[in-house]
Amino acid sequence: MLTRKQHELICFIADRLNATGVSPSFEEMKEALDLKSKSGVHRLISALEERGFLRRLPNRARALEVLRMPERSGTPGRSATAVVRKAPTRPAMPEPANDVIEIPLHGRIAAGVPIEAMEGAQMLPVPAALLGSGEHYALEVAGDSMVEAGILDGDYALIRRTETAHDGEIVVALIEDQDATLKYFHREGAMIRLDPANRSYDPQRYPAEQVRVQGRLSGLLRRY
Repeated sequence: MLTRKQHELICFIADRLNATGVSPSFEEMKEALDLKSKSGVHRLISALEERGFLRRLPNRARALEVLRMPERSGTPGRSATAVVRKAPTRPAMPEPANDVIEIPLHGRIAAGVPIEAMEGAQMLPVPAALLGSGEHYALEVAGDSMVEAGILDGDYALIRRTETAHDGEIVVALIEDQDATLKYFHREGAMIRLDPANRSYDPQRYPAEQVRVQGRLSGLLRRY
């Protein structure tokens, strides 16, 4: 069952694809749905992806594919039943545009010795194709302890906000509620081991109660 805004968005995208063969830009979708920001569009698209109505083609920021459509009659978000029909056929895939989403940029994070992660009011524009579902923020990497994982000093780490992690994932770990670091996450009984990706650095071990996961790495943005 779709919300009213989700229903409006899937219909708007399908109508545009049917008419022109080109999916609308994030700005056009924002204006059509009277939303305040492109991040609202991103959340709606992610929800439609999770429900199997929409698909974003990889490496094509503006390439949206409608997989199925809800019945347009009735009031979306109130009916318990929905009749699903196949999405209309459309012309060949258009060239992608450079749609971006602005996510919060929360200062610098150490990829070496833990340093304080400073909260900031800046926003970082990120290509929409780099982000999946969920809430994201960015941190500027400081240090070289993750170079063997391809994470360099000055990169922007794109972080999916979460409080849980599996062994082997790269996470933002907050240590004793004051220092944050970007490392591989491992559990060792009552301890947490944070591994670097640089042989010059040693693993860091802390009691589990001193470590809180703040997010998982979902991508990198590098400026040349």
